[in-house]
Amino acid sequence: MNLFSVFRISLFSLTVAFSLIGLGLNAYFISLTVPYFYFIFSALGVATAVLTILTVPIMLIVDFIRRGAFTSMIVFELSWLFILAILWVATAGEAIYTFNYYYPQGCIYANVDPTANTYCMELQAVEAFAFLNFFIFLGYTSVLLVFSIIGSSRGNSVWTYSVKDATFFAQKSWPTQQQTPLNQYSAAPPTGYTGTPVSHPQQLGTYSTHSSTPAQSPHMQPQQFQPVYSGRPQGISV
Repeated sequence: MNLFSVFRISLFSLTVAFSLIGLGLNAYFISLTVPYFYFIFSALGVATAVLTILTVPIMLIVDFIRRGAFTSMIVFELSWLFILAILWVATAGEAIYTFNYYYPQGCIYANVDPTANTYCMELQAVEAFAFLNFFIFLGYTSVLLVFSIIGSSRGNSVWTYSVKDATFFAQKSWPTQQQTPLNQYSAAPPTGYTGTPVSHPQQLGTYSTHSSTPAQSPHMQPQQFQPVYSGRPQGISV
């Protein structure tokens, strides 16, 4: 397990803990307003918290017990966590709108109405935990996207792998064709070759260093001149 995988497990555990806190706070606000009305941030916060609590641990568990599952793929993880980040920032935005509407001056009702001041502080807590989950998911998906692009540029197809199996920074070695040096080829003629090998031109004749007459090659025998007998006496007549 690489360092990034450990970092991933730590962040996911933290988001699940923050989601449990957000679920309790938003459910509490729903219990205060139902059946008359409900706040949009509380309903959206409950739905987002439930999705986070159910899906994030499942992604971790499936990644441990099974390889190649679609929930462990980086492309699926990027898509789903980005959706969760959008839902959490929407929850935080709705909570900010409600806070500015009911408490434009902040939580200043401690001496006047302690109950209203408690609601104000709990609403701020909803905003804080929603923003924390948003920043965690957005930061993690951004880093994972950058790492995946780097891995793809190095020749590693990491999009269909899980985070623990992906190699983001390893350089893929491409197979190269091995060339045989020319001096390793055998000079023997191929099978079935019946021709006479040709001697090197430099071997056709050799020269002596003591005489200007070239040495005779075994392939070039000098012509033997024999006197021709014509039937006439030879020599000088007296």
